[in-house]
Amino acid sequence: MIDNHIIDVRNLSKRYPSGFQALNQVNLQIRRGEIFALLGPNGAGKTTLISIICGLVNVGEGEVLVGGHDVVTQYRQARKQIGLVPQELAIDIFETVWNTMVFSRGVFGKPRDDAHLEDILRALSLWNKRDEKIQSLSGGMKRRVLIAKALAHEPEVLFLDEPTAGVDVELRRDMWRLIEKLRQKGVTIILTTHYIDEAEEIADRVGIINHGEILLIDNKRDLMQKLGRKQLILQLQSAISCLPDELDGFALQLAEDGQTLTYDYDDNQSENHVTEVLAAIHRSGIALRDMQTKQRSLEQIFVSLLEETR
Repeated sequence: MIDNHIIDVRNLSKRYPSGFQALNQVNLQIRRGEIFALLGPNGAGKTTLISIICGLVNVGEGEVLVGGHDVVTQYRQARKQIGLVPQELAIDIFETVWNTMVFSRGVFGKPRDDAHLEDILRALSLWNKRDEKIQSLSGGMKRRVLIAKALAHEPEVLFLDEPTAGVDVELRRDMWRLIEKLRQKGVTIILTTHYIDEAEEIADRVGIINHGEILLIDNKRDLMQKLGRKQLILQLQSAISCLPDELDGFALQLAEDGQTLTYDYDDNQSENHVTEVLAAIHRSGIALRDMQTKQRSLEQIFVSLLEETR
């Protein structure tokens, strides 16, 4: 049977000399060809986990495999499969864009392929900058070079560590377009992000980490179905100043302008009392102008899970 996991993290722990426990018994399996979003607040362990998988930080305890290769004992084979776009600018600013790409591809033992490099540069709107030194580029263009450099050797796994933090809208659009092309080619993509709407938009699965521990891993849709409460939003014909007696006992929230009622409920429970709420509103004489339901967002789920672990 072929192992469908391209990354396999087993019982991984990492404690720094200062005594800080960055990771604690992390187990994580990432499937070939998926887009996996790793979410967590600052200091949660996201960057440490990625750095260990990429061979930039030593393993403390446990085992990490990339494509079946141990990142410690089979470092070269494991690292060859990985492309990394770090948060910080890690690039020779005195070199040209083109030479940076050629050098990066050669480091991983790949034969020269100018057509492939051109495709990457064009996809990231860098082709016209190929002969310029990196120091002369804007911050957004330097970020594009980092992405291009990570893709130069055709990795099977691409790590994006906070890839769109502080970048312009155009770069975000180009990058997500490129990511979709990579997904179609079977590249596995792992991103950490503070823009949870991006994870909600493109990820297949979501992992949430805090205090160095994985709190939850699930398919995005299943996660939102299990933990995503719904809201019943009722727009009133006329504003009211307070809730009538008929609505006592229901957890209804009245907006400050008195024109909107909101009822939170769990759609997975057999009794969510939506029918009773609507009947009580009708008895109270309140006339409705509009009614809609809204699914709780991934960001709200993320925040509530973090609050539960504090």
